[in-house]
Amino acid sequence: MKVSLIVFLARYYNKIPSQNINNIKHIFIPFLSFMIPVFLVIIQPDLGTAVLIAITGLIVIWLTGFRIKYFLYSSFFFICLIPVGISFLKPYQKSRILTFLNPERDPLGAGYQIIQSKIAVGSGGIFGQGFLQGSQSYLDYLPEKHTDFIFTLFSEEFGFVGSLVLLIIYALIIYRISKVGSESRNNFAKLFCFGFSAAFFVYVTVNMSMVLGLLPIVGAPLPIMSYGGSSMLSIMIGLGIVMSCRIHYQEDIA
Repeated sequence: MKVSLIVFLARYYNKIPSQNINNIKHIFIPFLSFMIPVFLVIIQPDLGTAVLIAITGLIVIWLTGFRIKYFLYSSFFFICLIPVGISFLKPYQKSRILTFLNPERDPLGAGYQIIQSKIAVGSGGIFGQGFLQGSQSYLDYLPEKHTDFIFTLFSEEFGFVGSLVLLIIYALIIYRISKVGSESRNNFAKLFCFGFSAAFFVYVTVNMSMVLGLLPIVGAPLPIMSYGGSSMLSIMIGLGIVMSCRIHYQEDIA
C-alpha cells in the first residue's frame, strides 16, 4: 500500500482551490507523480504492483472532484492500448493470464497454486478444520501460504464463518477510516482518509479475489494478515496518519 503516494496527492490538492482542480496543470503533475513509479515497477518487471499503484493514484485524483468525463476518456484510451500492451508482456505474465482463464491447462505447473488454493478454501467448509489443522496448508500442498495466500490458510482453518468475521472486521476498519475523513474539516485529512480507505479496500478485494481464482495472481498482500515487514509498516504509518487526522480534525494539518 503506497502511503507516500496518497500523502503527496492529498497534500498537493489541499493547496489548490476547488475551482482550479480540473486545470490541465493540476491534472498532469499528479498523473506524472504516480506514472513514473508505475513505469519503474513495470520494467522490474512487476505488473501487478504497478497496476495497484496506478489504481490508488487514480482513486485519489477522482476523489478531488475530477470530472468523470476525463476518466471515461482515459479509460477508453487505455482499453484501446490493451492489444499493444499484451505484445509487451513477459512470458510468465502471459502464463498467469492463461492460467487464470483455465488453471487446469497446467495443473502441476502454473495452475498448481490456484487449484490447491481453491481446494483448501473449499475444504474449510462452514466452521473450518480448526487452528493449525488445515491439511492442504500444513501438508505443504499449498506454497506461499504465509504471504499472498494467507487468506486461503485462514479460510481452511476457520471456514466460512471465520472468513465472514474477517470480512466484517475489514469492513469496520474501512468504515472507521472513511468516517474520520468525513468528519474532518480540512481537505488534506478528507483526501488522505478516503484515499487510504479506498486503497485498503482495493488490496483486500484483489487479494481475496486472487486466491479464489476470480483474478489473476498478482503480488498483492492481504493487509495486516500477510507476512511482510514493508507491507505492515506502510499500513501502520497510514493508520497513524489517520489517527492524527482524527485528533486534529478541526485543524489544517497538511
